Amino acid sequence: MIEIKQNRTERAILISLSTADISKKYSEEHLDELELLADTAGAETVFKIIQDKYRPDPAYFIGKGKAEEVAQLIELNDIQLVIFDDDLNPTQLRNLEKLFERKVIDRSGLILDIFASHAKTRESKTQVELAQLQYLLPRLTRAWTHLSKQYGGIGTKGPGETQIETDRRMIRARISKLKENLKKIELQQQTKSAQRKNFISATLVGYTNAGKSTLLNRLTSAGVLAENKLFATLDSTTRSLELDKNKKIMLSDTVGFIRKLPHSLVASFKSTLNIVRDADIILHIIDITHDFFEDHIQVVDETLKELESDLKIQLKIFNKIDALIDKNKLDYIVNKFPSSIFISAERGIGITKLNEVLLDIYENNFVEKEIRLKHEESKMISKIYDLAEVLETIYEDDYVFLKYRANSANHAIINKLISKTE
Repeated sequence: MIEIKQNRTERAILISLSTADISKKYSEEHLDELELLADTAGAETVFKIIQDKYRPDPAYFIGKGKAEEVAQLIELNDIQLVIFDDDLNPTQLRNLEKLFERKVIDRSGLILDIFASHAKTRESKTQVELAQLQYLLPRLTRAWTHLSKQYGGIGTKGPGETQIETDRRMIRARISKLKENLKKIELQQQTKSAQRKNFISATLVGYTNAGKSTLLNRLTSAGVLAENKLFATLDSTTRSLELDKNKKIMLSDTVGFIRKLPHSLVASFKSTLNIVRDADIILHIIDITHDFFEDHIQVVDETLKELESDLKIQLKIFNKIDALIDKNKLDYIVNKFPSSIFISAERGIGITKLNEVLLDIYENNFVEKEIRLKHEESKMISKIYDLAEVLETIYEDDYVFLKYRANSANHAIINKLISKTE
């Protein structure tokens, strides 16, 4: 008999704070989501605790008395891991770890750990390492404590476990190097984008686990990994989608969004998220079965605003319609979001309708035009570059020939500007 040793699943306590600004109902939902994140990372949730407190305690976050109660639970129930739903400052981390004598991580640390586990390509690995080091830098004292105790498992994947003899200067040097690498990757991505500029582009966005990858597979047979797990997809994937004869768009999938997404992660994934900025159309995928789908919509809308993509053409697509039990919820959504599409990416329901809507957007919202301007009309040329995507530029004698594509609104503005110069 050959004995196969398996890594032991870490038993975890999850802790959330219900403050004056956050009701207990929302704290419970946030904690349920934290449990999904912990499960994705490979932890077994043993207890979930919500502490009512007007504001976070500066030393122990949940207060010293409550922290001591948690310490007793840890001792009695063989707990290896304590996860907080909010970010903890270095003082809180140090105090809690000293009291618990266990590994303590916060929501950002957990999300970064999941990203580290799921990063497969050079780009995503570089992005995650950069985010982890930026997260680690102000918490370096805490990291040394962890490593001196030789902790492993959740919260220690990636660069953390190799930083035993690293000081802040070395981490900053590594951060600079990673930023340089990402700049090179971004230039490569821009080259790829330039090769696709003759096509209208659409990007799938949405809260994590809304079904973006499943929809991309359904529409394009992309073969992208689609799992019922948070952040199954980190790298963007682009495929061609033919809507009609000679009418094709480039459809891209990208990383899912989530509330309290670490800012360092958003910054690090800039080259991946540029695909959202460059898109002509945003397809916002929403899990219709989720009780807090409207909160998810808000999180995605806020992230799009941060990415300066909130004013693009956007289509809301409610997914998993086959799993919806409450039909009153459907009536509510139809009334509140009248221009939305309802689909099941997994079963193919509503896909024909989605194609029809995309074709309609394609035909009615984008105009391609060729124009001839004099060289001295530099302001006008610059304005066209601002308002449209210039597909081709040809200089000939005293004139510049531009071929551009613009949405209908910007095309009308360009026409108005041209008419004033004539």
